[in-house]
Amino acid sequence: MIENNIDLIREKKGFLCDMDGVIYHGNYLLPGAVDFVNWLGRENKKFLFLTNSSERSPKELQQKLARLGLDVDESHFYTSALATAAFIKNQSPGCTAYVIGEAGLLNALYDAGIMMNDVNPDYVIIGETKNYNYQNILRAVKLIHEGAKLIGTNPDLTGPTEEGIVPACRALVSPIELTTGKFAYYIGKPNPFMMRNGKRILDCRTAEMAIIGDRMDTDIIAGIESEMDTVLVLSGVSSRETIKNFSYSPKYIFDNIGFVKKFK
Repeated sequence: MIENNIDLIREKKGFLCDMDGVIYHGNYLLPGAVDFVNWLGRENKKFLFLTNSSERSPKELQQKLARLGLDVDESHFYTSALATAAFIKNQSPGCTAYVIGEAGLLNALYDAGIMMNDVNPDYVIIGETKNYNYQNILRAVKLIHEGAKLIGTNPDLTGPTEEGIVPACRALVSPIELTTGKFAYYIGKPNPFMMRNGKRILDCRTAEMAIIGDRMDTDIIAGIESEMDTVLVLSGVSSRETIKNFSYSPKYIFDNIGFVKKFK
């Protein structure tokens, strides 16, 4: 933890920031979120909410923050669903996919020209969803055995909610991997594909950027591997105890995004 050099964060021009566990849990804001967003606007910082969640579109995320009292333009959101759609489009333009996921993922794929197909798709794509059941697992397994490639929108095993930690994308993909013997390719953080897209959108040099997140295994390793300064907040998944399980460390550690008050 390097609180003595907090001015180094203040001087950054661009910020990649996670959402779940950093800005909010479920339907309530976490401490410091309002101060942080206000500071970004007041200082004319470039910022992008870079989230591994694939359930919502940028417009839906914008509206969710608006309901919580934060006014953030739609252009400041980039999701693993958008990154997944961009990756598939680059790999196989005009392909088809069987998708287990919510509207944010489906819409991103449609916008990228990827059509839905539950008979002989090129890909099986899985994101977070409340409609996960045994029947769609069986369908996914059958299609992969027949040659479809398996994609996960992100590698998060768990995620924070108001009720506590719950299974996330990788936990939903795992039964399909175990059954087929085929391993998914995961697009979200810490995949360099998503990080490069975030950096391109902000149009900042690496040294001018910092990434803020609540997960050692996605946010922090993504920043380290991208050579950005890393800020871990302990309001989501990672704790001071779990930090010890990793062979790398964030540059800064704070209890929550409220550390921004030190900028005033």
